[in-house]
Amino acid sequence: MDKRFEQIKWDQHGLIAAIVQDINTREVLTLAYMNAESLEQTLTIGETVFWSRSRQELWHKGATSGNTQKVHEIRIDCDLDALLILVEPAGPACHTGAVTCFYRRLEEIE
Repeated sequence: MDKRFEQIKWDQHGLIAAIVQDINTREVLTLAYMNAESLEQTLTIGETVFWSRSRQELWHKGATSGNTQKVHEIRIDCDLDALLILVEPAGPACHTGAVTCFYRRLEEIE
């Protein structure tokens, strides 16, 4: 495992929040979670791989849809407990087909 991972402040489930942002538009695309294995795979293949908390398995973004996210840079916040991943998306980030998962305003939901 990458020695830098020892510095990361993983949560009690071994996860870290990962904010994904379009490197060109700077639009926030999604918030997902990573464990050490998904972060290692992301660094290895150069595309985002997350940990699905609902399915309890690794999830390579775009593996089935083709809407991959090419990683350009990964930053970590000052507390070492959140990642910012700058990507070049090859399609929408959201499973609904929206460019970003943050397409609704709070007042629009009931």
